[in-house]
Formats: sequence, C-alpha cells, structure tokens
Amino acid sequence: MMIKKTNRINLVEQVANQIEQLIKSEHWKVGDRLPPEMELMEQFGVSRNTLREAIRALVHAGLLETKQGSGTVVHSTNALEAALKRYVKKSELMEILDVRLALEKQAAQLASDNRTEADLLKLEGYIQESQQAVKNNDYESLIELDIRFHQAVVSSSNNQLLIDLYEPLVEIIYSFVQDLMKMNVPYKYEEELHIELFKAIRNQDKVAAAAYVENYMEILRQEIVEMIEEKQQHE
Repeated sequence: MMIKKTNRINLVEQVANQIEQLIKSEHWKVGDRLPPEMELMEQFGVSRNTLREAIRALVHAGLLETKQGSGTVVHSTNALEAALKRYVKKSELMEILDVRLALEKQAAQLASDNRTEADLLKLEGYIQESQQAVKNNDYESLIELDIRFHQAVVSSSNNQLLIDLYEPLVEIIYSFVQDLMKMNVPYKYEEELHIELFKAIRNQDKVAAAAYVENYMEILRQEIVEMIEEKQQHE
C-alpha cells in the first residue's frame, strides 16, 4: 500500500491521521509492531520530531502502545473503543450499560422500520444457533452468539453512526462477561426475550421492540451485578 507523503503545514496531524487510516484498514493489525523510525520517516517524508509527535498523539489516543524492548505496537483499531477501555477501569460498568440501552432502544426502533429480509434471516439464525448452544451447554459460544444477535439488531437499523457508536460498547461488555466466565461465574441466556425482540422487529412494532430491549437490559444489568458478586465471593 502506498503511503502519501505530506507537505502541508500541520504535518503532525497529517501523519497521525495517515497512521490511523493504515490501522483502520488493517494494513497494521492489533499487536503488529510499527516499522523502524527511519523507515517511517522516509515513507511519510517528515522529520524524526514530527514522526515522534504523531506517534505520541496516537499513543495518548490509545491506538498505539509503546512497549519496552518491542517498540511501538498497534493497541486498538478504534479510538473510541480504546478510550472506553480506559474509562471502564475508572467507572462503574453500569454507566456503559446505560449508554448501550439508549443506543440499542433507538436501534431497535429504527430496525423495525429499516430491516431487510436478509437482516431478519441473520437475526433468526443467531437465535437458532443460540438455542443449539444451550442444548449443548456450550456457554462460550452462547455468549458470543448473544452479543452477535444484538449487534445484528443494531446493524438492522441501517444507521452507520449508530452502529459505530454501539460496537465498542458491546465489545467491552462481551470481554467483561468472558472474563467472568473464565472464573466459572454462571451465565444466563434470556431466550424468550430474544425471540420476542426478533418478532417485534419482524412485525415492525417499534414500541414493542424498544420495550423488549429495555426489559432485556434490565435483566442483563441485574445478572452482571450478580456475576460480580459471585466473582467477589471466589476471591
């Protein structure tokens, strides 16, 4: 992939933006080490100081990470997700759930209007796979399928900004629940609510869709509180 040389005034911002685009396009993936400094200076056509300032800005944003002995590596492909990962360490997970509820309620209402037949098939497929995972006691797959179902609900809104805002939130919650599961903390799957949410979206019932999301999120909130308490009892 060709890297554009910069020649405008704000070189630091331009270099940072180009590195960010290379990360988002997966030219460099999470965990990859950036090329040597001299190579990057030549590719971008900038001085060492300009390059270092650009990298420092991306480290601060959470996209890059400087590791002793390893150089600079890609830490995240999404600045919002990186920021939220730092934030969640300092705040209650419940605040993340509040934002998820607001976004997913709106998404469910939009999905009721905008969903396609392909969207409905995807949602129904996740429900069927989840039911099979329950029968197989495959809770690791069940957690992922649960998350993917809700991502598909938001995707069915066909509102790209809403999708972009939702993704990092749900991935953080997914990672959190996965960590608890590794400690043998029990996980519950609300099958009936997922089926009813699917039916509401299929029937284009916006009010019911929003209500089922709210019911689900209230149960999820309570379950996460119980999982945290269960974890604390094992510590």
